[in-house]
Amino acid sequence: MNNTEKISQIAESAYKDFEARTAARDSALTQARSLTRHAANAIRAIHRSENDLAHSHLSEATALVKKLRDDLQLFPDLYYAGYTQDAIKEYCEAILTCSFIEGKLIPGPEELDVPYSTYLRGMAETPGELRRRCMDILRMGYSDDAEKLLEQMDDIYSILITMDYPDAVTNGLRRQTDLLRGIVERTRADLTLSLREEKLKAMLQKAVDVYSEDR
Repeated sequence: MNNTEKISQIAESAYKDFEARTAARDSALTQARSLTRHAANAIRAIHRSENDLAHSHLSEATALVKKLRDDLQLFPDLYYAGYTQDAIKEYCEAILTCSFIEGKLIPGPEELDVPYSTYLRGMAETPGELRRRCMDILRMGYSDDAEKLLEQMDDIYSILITMDYPDAVTNGLRRQTDLLRGIVERTRADLTLSLREEKLKAMLQKAVDVYSEDR
C-alpha cells in the first residue's frame, strides 16, 4: 500500500465516523428537545394538580433519558454536550419538583442514572418552582404546606452553597446557587407577611366576637 491508498483508506474511515456521529448528534438534538418539552409539561401539570398527567410526562421523559444514554454510548462527548445535559437538567428539575410538591422522597442521581453536576443544576432550579407553589398556596391564605416548602428550599440552598468547586467541574452551579439565595429570601419574606396578616385577621375577628357578645 502506498500513501495515496493509505490516505484514501483514512478518508473512507473518516466519512463513516462522521456520518455516524452526525446521525447520532441529529437524533440526540431531537430527543433533547422532546425531553425538555415533557419536563416542562410535567411541571405545568403538577402546578395544576394534574398529577396523573404530570407522571405520564415524567415516564416519557425517563424513557428519553435512557434512550439518549444508550444511543450515545459510543459518543460520550455528545452525551456530555451542553444541549444534552441541559435537557437532562430540565428532567431532573421536573422529577424533583413533582416529588417535593407531592411530599415524596426525592430520587438521587444514582437512581436517575444522571451525572451529579447535571442533577445538582436541576435541583438548583427547583426552588423557583417551589416558590411558585408557595405563592399559589398563599393566595388562599397562610398554610403550613407553604412553610414546609420553604424549609425544603432552604435545605437545598444550604447544601448547594457548600459545593465550592470550579465551574469546569460543576458546569456553572455556583451562579445558579447565588440566584437561589434571592428566591429563598423573597419567599421567606412573603410567608412572614402572610403569617402576620393571618394573625391580624384572627385578632380582629376575636375583637369583633367579643364586641358582639358584650352587646
